[in-house]
Amino acid sequence: MAYTQANQIVRIRPFEKSDADNFVAAVRESVEGVGKWMDWCRADYSPDDAHTWIETCHQNSADGTAYEFALVDPDTGEFFGGAGVNQINTAHNFANVGYWVRQSRQRRGIATAALRLLIEFAFQELKLTRVELVIRPDNLPSRRVAEKVGATLESIARNRIISYGKPWEGAIYSLIPEQV
Repeated sequence: MAYTQANQIVRIRPFEKSDADNFVAAVRESVEGVGKWMDWCRADYSPDDAHTWIETCHQNSADGTAYEFALVDPDTGEFFGGAGVNQINTAHNFANVGYWVRQSRQRRGIATAALRLLIEFAFQELKLTRVELVIRPDNLPSRRVAEKVGATLESIARNRIISYGKPWEGAIYSLIPEQV
């Protein structure tokens, strides 16, 4: 599915092979921030890692198992980060949504604007009846983004996230179509 959508702040579109170098630069720039919570965000992230990720995104989209998007400036195409609908549970018609924004572009409303587009995609295009955001409780910036779009905090689940080789609690937020 070659879905693309934009608002005044951000465009979401499928990753392209040509995104690899910008993806690597954004990841490496974001190690101190995003890397606190996401173990894939590391200083030695390589172009091969980016190419593998982009190929995986294309395969998952073709299979209908996940839809990952590049976040870019709607006018200039500058690379901001990524967001996706993944861990799709077809039996119960829900999925996880996630997002990250490169360090130098944080606190500009990009994550919130991207999440709104992602939720629209999940409910209108995929016809999901629920989306979840599972966020480490200490990741206050991501939690604020979830709250800004009206997500409901349902629980703090024990051992819900595995990161850096160990289990962490996860703040579970949800949205249903009637909320948006």
